[in-house]
Amino acid sequence: MDGLTHDTMATSSSRKCSAITGSARKIKDNMADWHNLMLKWEKLNDTGFNIITNISNMRLSQSSQSSSSSSSLASADTAADLQDQCSKLREIVDKMVAIVKKMERLMTSQRGLQDLEDFQFGPEGRKVPLFHTWSTQQFVASSDILCEAFQQEVKLKQVVLQEVAHSTNSDLCTVYLSCWLHQPFIPAHVRQTLEALLLETGHRPL
Repeated sequence: MDGLTHDTMATSSSRKCSAITGSARKIKDNMADWHNLMLKWEKLNDTGFNIITNISNMRLSQSSQSSSSSSSLASADTAADLQDQCSKLREIVDKMVAIVKKMERLMTSQRGLQDLEDFQFGPEGRKVPLFHTWSTQQFVASSDILCEAFQQEVKLKQVVLQEVAHSTNSDLCTVYLSCWLHQPFIPAHVRQTLEALLLETGHRPL
């Protein structure tokens, strides 16, 4: 409670000059965690795209060789390689699932701060914003946008994982590759939401 009282009384200039504490510290740390988790996600997405490309090429190659009687040894080698690539893709998706679970915990933390503030200040909220202009409710709403986007995207990744190794249709393989690469549930406005959060909390210069 002391941290909350201090945050309420602090002026804009004094907050810039002193170390932030209480809810402000927790929110700022949460936003840093969001940023780091999204960076890890993007690295996994890049690696996963390369793996899916390999899987698609192998499946198309298997399909083209299936009519040849002299290709049994090559097919066996390709099948082993395909299994290895599928295992690697599963590891990628499992890590993405773990990232989303961490995001959900951040969302729970953010809602907890909102509940605490509602208890401390009532429905009207605090008089002075924790950072520049945003209310705690705005942090919750923006974090919810991020969390929901990645929850939907990881479901798509799981579908691609289940289906990509079974496809021998080049057009369908292209669809899986495109879905994985372009991440339709994480459009530009989601990334802009993160940037706004980082600007508001001082992780990015205004």
